[in-house]
Amino acid sequence: MNRAEYEEMEAKRIERNLAYLDAGVVFIDLKMAYIDEGVKIGKGTVIYPCVVLEGNVEIGENCTIGQNTRIKDSTIGNDTTIQSSVILESRVGDETSVGPFAYLRPNSEVGNHCKVGDFVEIKNSKLDDGAKAAHLTYVGDSDVGKKVNLGCGVVFVNYDGSKKYRSVVEDGAFIGCNVNLVSPVHVGENAYVAAGSTITSDVEDGALYVARSKGRSIEGWVEKRGILKK
Repeated sequence: MNRAEYEEMEAKRIERNLAYLDAGVVFIDLKMAYIDEGVKIGKGTVIYPCVVLEGNVEIGENCTIGQNTRIKDSTIGNDTTIQSSVILESRVGDETSVGPFAYLRPNSEVGNHCKVGDFVEIKNSKLDDGAKAAHLTYVGDSDVGKKVNLGCGVVFVNYDGSKKYRSVVEDGAFIGCNVNLVSPVHVGENAYVAAGSTITSDVEDGALYVARSKGRSIEGWVEKRGILKK
């Protein structure tokens, strides 16, 4: 690409952004938004600097697309906030919050009134309405029901080195912090999985699942070993 071609491309980009502005889209910095031709953006949506919208993208009304967000071939509902995140070939519902620093990989679907927080990765999975994964969680090849809470550090262990497997977490279940779900497993409706557990078998509706080794305290061990003395 030579200089003349680049300048022509940039002129067309700014012209597109001005057309979105005239249609009711709000830009924090119009010159710093990179939007492909054909992208649909609803009235009242706010676009922050360094946003990239590529391919077949449709964004609803009154959304906030935060700085350094990249969305490709995806659909975003109304009144949804995306903060500094990457969304690829996926769907996000209405009144949902994504990010900062979340990653939605292809074939992911996040419902209405959901929360996908910082450093959460979702791949080929569904989070139904009201589900929450607030931080530091990986959801791969799984179906998560309505109003499920995924605690910090939850991992869906979907790959055994040769094959990938799918897990299901039913509506209303609570998955505590630092839980591993070794797929394929099924967690029943309103079940409760205690923090620090590794799930290798199905959990019945309404059951409490605990999988931890029993802890013990050895008095005087640090002083005897001297490992903290320098």
